[in-house]
Amino acid sequence: MMTALLRTALTSLLLASIPATAALAYDPSASVSGNYLAGRSAAKLRDNDMASGYLSNALKFDTGNPVLTEKIFLLELSEGNMPRAEEFATEVLKFNSQQRMARIVLGLKDFKARQYGAARRNFEQSAYTPVGELTSWLLTAWSHAGEGDLNPALKTLDRLDSNESFANFKTFHEALIADYLGNAMRAEGAFKKAYEAAGNSLRIVQAYGNFLERHGRAAEAHALYRGYLEGDDNPLIQAALESSLKGRAPQPFISSPADGAAEALFSLATSMNGEQSIDVALLYIQLGISLGADSDIMYTLLGDTYESMKRYDKALAAYLKVAASSPLRVNAEVEEAVSLQQLGRKDEALAKLRAIVAADPKNYDAIVTLGNLYRANEDFANAAASYDQAIALIEKPGPSDWRVFYFDGISHERLKQWDAAEKQFRKALELSPNEPSVLNYLGYSMIEKKINLQEALEMVKKAVELKPNDGYITDSLGWAYYQLGDYEQAVAYCEKAVELLPADPTIADHLGDAYWRVGRTLEAKFQWQHAKDNKPEPEDLRKIEEKLKNGLPPVEPVTPAQTAAPKTNG
Repeated sequence: MMTALLRTALTSLLLASIPATAALAYDPSASVSGNYLAGRSAAKLRDNDMASGYLSNALKFDTGNPVLTEKIFLLELSEGNMPRAEEFATEVLKFNSQQRMARIVLGLKDFKARQYGAARRNFEQSAYTPVGELTSWLLTAWSHAGEGDLNPALKTLDRLDSNESFANFKTFHEALIADYLGNAMRAEGAFKKAYEAAGNSLRIVQAYGNFLERHGRAAEAHALYRGYLEGDDNPLIQAALESSLKGRAPQPFISSPADGAAEALFSLATSMNGEQSIDVALLYIQLGISLGADSDIMYTLLGDTYESMKRYDKALAAYLKVAASSPLRVNAEVEEAVSLQQLGRKDEALAKLRAIVAADPKNYDAIVTLGNLYRANEDFANAAASYDQAIALIEKPGPSDWRVFYFDGISHERLKQWDAAEKQFRKALELSPNEPSVLNYLGYSMIEKKINLQEALEMVKKAVELKPNDGYITDSLGWAYYQLGDYEQAVAYCEKAVELLPADPTIADHLGDAYWRVGRTLEAKFQWQHAKDNKPEPEDLRKIEEKLKNGLPPVEPVTPAQTAAPKTNG
């Protein structure tokens, strides 16, 4: 589901005062500084191919510049341009002999040429950070497997014992290497250990099940697959189970050293799922793709990574490369629709999802995604219908199902179908009681409707405790206090909300109302004007303009009915 490129002090200072899109306006033939700024800005937007083009132009003006050379190397690698990346990696090592990614790129070049000794020399020189050590020793182990040597491969994996967080990687790849080299006893022991430690891992279940099938133990493989499918209806596991039940003999999970090296890179990339590590994950995915192994799952991961980076054009291109025959094809089409939606191609997105659902009315993920797209397009009637259809497919709702009930509640609430909405919100909370988004939405909705205010206040208080730096939730708590007539508390929380989200018109409007009630009328009008300037909804704009002209009417007292205990939903 990663690292910043090198930067010079001068460029950092310049970019601090230049918007990201402004630098792209430079004429690429103008100067080294113009191209450098444009390239840096494109890189910040993660438009890596454009960034590489600008920086390559800059390098023409400043041949041999080490900073530019290293940046271009990483950008070419991130785009999967391996011949160019290998070329620049060689140049990078002339001035930085231990550049980790350059060593890995050239090591894999040797690996693919079956020059395993040369590959190991490059891998070893990249092992000077934790992720470098993990990468180096996994790939080195597979280089020994490429030479048919089990003991040196296992001895290399033992070097991972220096870091306990590497244990699962070690055990899984020990199993894969032993299996590839025909040591079934060693492989089975390692597979069992890997499964016991991480039985929810897709790849461990795939590989272990594959091993069991190939050793005449199909019934055990079926139990393994079914156990996984109870928690995750994964198409790869479903396809493996169906194929096995038909008596089809599977191909080995790892058929070559390149497959094993690619699996190592895949394992590493999937573990790098944070904002700070996503750029490195992209590099590892491209390296894995260059090895040509299991391309469908690699392209799926590439698409998912580009989605996380908000590069929906690249995500769409990656998903389109998943083969039509792959069990992942339908999943790819669902994600293609998401990317099309984000690219503004809404009709295509909806048409693609409708076709998937028409072909398989029980495709829960596709139906929920269709509902999400309708909701994003503010087509709440079709959104609610889609979510209702998805909910009907759930035999026994569990904690992970809270989102579909929550989304359904939102859609019904926007349709002014409050009874249906409240029922779904409360079901979502029943399934997962500590979801801040549900607590906030239900609590805020009741606050707006002035019903069950005390319960609503407690809900929003809990949401704020769970997410104290969420501006919307903090505003909800301020608004709850406002509706209860505690204007001093309302001011305190609404002020914090404005600090967290200074450009939100609704939050500024709420603070203006709170200020007015405590007699700070000048500040109230300032906040209302601020709300007006930030493009509120037309209905809200009308109310804001009325307040700017006439202020607020006298306070309406909160009645006992508004603070009553919650209704039950049966």
